[in-house]
Amino acid sequence: MIILDTNVLSELMKPRPDKRCVDWLDTVVDEKWTTSIAAGELMAGVALLPPGHKTERLAAVVTATLDELLLRGAVLDYDFIAAAEFGPVKAARKAVGRPIQDADAMIAAICRTHNAPLATRNVKDFEGTGVELINPWV
Repeated sequence: MIILDTNVLSELMKPRPDKRCVDWLDTVVDEKWTTSIAAGELMAGVALLPPGHKTERLAAVVTATLDELLLRGAVLDYDFIAAAEFGPVKAARKAVGRPIQDADAMIAAICRTHNAPLATRNVKDFEGTGVELINPWV
């Protein structure tokens, strides 16, 4: 199991995604999952865009991508078990002077509860959370 962060999913939805990210994904044999937090971030991103044809196209792509993941049961929820990991993630980052955004801490907590690596471009945002990190862009 590999958990895909919001920026990986977003990249793959682009009309011309970065070749490095696509090539990396093609090599992954593990099942690809995401989190309900990443799903929410994608939906919020679309909702915040001005109305128009481009926004409608993006909304359709986001919906199709999330529907596919949901049909496979590949969206991990932030549940009580993950909530128990949230505090330690926040505390560990604060202790080293690198506070973490709540959404990122929730994603890290979900990864920790499933002992799963996180594929993200924003590796620095998750360092020190106890999660194995993979950067598909390198």
